Amino acid sequence: MIPGLPPLAQPECVILLHGLARTADSMEEMQEALQEAGYRVVNYDYPSREKPIAELAGSVIPAALAACDEGEPVVSINFVTHSLGGILVRYFISQQPIDKLGRVVMLSPPNHGSEVIDKLGDMPGFDWLNGPAGDQLGTEAGSVPNLLGKVDFELGIITGDRSINLILSMLIPGPDDGKVSIERAKIAGMTDFMVVHHSHPFIMSEPDVIEQTIYFLRYGRFSRSEPGLSRE
Repeated sequence: MIPGLPPLAQPECVILLHGLARTADSMEEMQEALQEAGYRVVNYDYPSREKPIAELAGSVIPAALAACDEGEPVVSINFVTHSLGGILVRYFISQQPIDKLGRVVMLSPPNHGSEVIDKLGDMPGFDWLNGPAGDQLGTEAGSVPNLLGKVDFELGIITGDRSINLILSMLIPGPDDGKVSIERAKIAGMTDFMVVHHSHPFIMSEPDVIEQTIYFLRYGRFSRSEPGLSRE
């Protein structure tokens, strides 16, 4: 919880979307902090390895939106995503607007794909581990992330520059978080961007990232007073 954070003026919902081959449990710390900050939270678990991006977005996001609408009406619906979850949001919004869309925070999103997919996508077992959606996250011009174009909603992106998988990092040019390079996390139209010294698998659970996420949802920008954080 951010010290001195004022209560929400009106009810808001936050949808959490986990990353590829993860579950809603990976977003549990984020969920608890957002609830403490006064948000209604839908931490939506989905089978990320079973369908391509279009099908996932078309089923997951409407169900999560419906869950947000249960109970007391909310004035806005926000998203906090990890990795693939951000691409689902971009894809869905490219197809249809979201009523009452508030702000979006993406954590380590492959907004221009990942070289890991380029280099390892044809290896035996890759499809079993990552499914059809994972295969769509390459860096080529025709990959799903690269076909989606710029964003036109309030978007804050936090990505890491620390890797715990040096083998994968050898496949990625420039600073990276072990899965996605800093440069490929960016997207035209984003509102704010921040680099933290954390890795791809655990960024969503880091206390400073959680605080920055809540700060962006509340104010539409990241706080620059946190030690160890840098703006790119």
